[in-house]
Amino acid sequence: MSQPTFYVSPEQQIKDRAEFARSGIAKGRSVIVVRYENGILFIGENRSKSLHKFAEIYDRIGFAAVGKYNEFENLRIAGIRHADVRGYAYDRHDVTGRMLAGAYTQLLGMIFSAVMEKPYEVELIISEVGNQAEGDQIFRVNFDGSITEESEYSVIGGAADLIGTALQDTYVPQMSLAESFKVCLAALAADPRGRDVDVDALEVAVLDRTRTQTRKFQRLETHEIRELIEAKPRKAQAKKTDDDSMQ
Repeated sequence: MSQPTFYVSPEQQIKDRAEFARSGIAKGRSVIVVRYENGILFIGENRSKSLHKFAEIYDRIGFAAVGKYNEFENLRIAGIRHADVRGYAYDRHDVTGRMLAGAYTQLLGMIFSAVMEKPYEVELIISEVGNQAEGDQIFRVNFDGSITEESEYSVIGGAADLIGTALQDTYVPQMSLAESFKVCLAALAADPRGRDVDVDALEVAVLDRTRTQTRKFQRLETHEIRELIEAKPRKAQAKKTDDDSMQ
């Protein structure tokens, strides 16, 4: 006796695949990528010291991801290889964040539309730091290959909507690194599943345009994160200077 066949409309297939990917991504902790005065800051909760959510792709280009680790790690490695080949074959300046974001868009879109393949449960942010603040770029790439260019910051994974709303209320362009860090840390607390996040549970990195090295990506160590937490606001420092001058 032959098995009955069931028809599923293309619209329903796309809806089911999107729901599957979103549910997987929502299980992870959110990460924030935000512009500050000297570059781009990456911050998120990550209790693993070896399985990173943030990485360097090329000289001025950083990578942030949430979702299935094995899937976004494969994407990270593919991005590095793609950038290396293009930089070697042409010129290092031909490797741009826009180019890499476009490559990820094509790859994820192809995987999502392939009926016989499981969609990737990942969201990515590709960012590039420019020589000047006007040259900074942040691209958000979704599991289905859709892409969005963000002007100042982007939040992915977990409670991204709630954290994005909290960040919108407190973010000010061209803040210092310490100020941006504290604003982002407060925004992460908007996650309803939230728990007190200590310094050891944070992963923090920057693309710092002021670094003299060609490679601008730097992962911050625990003591550097503590220094950001303890740093005084610039306005308070300026006021203290004015008071001292009057004595």
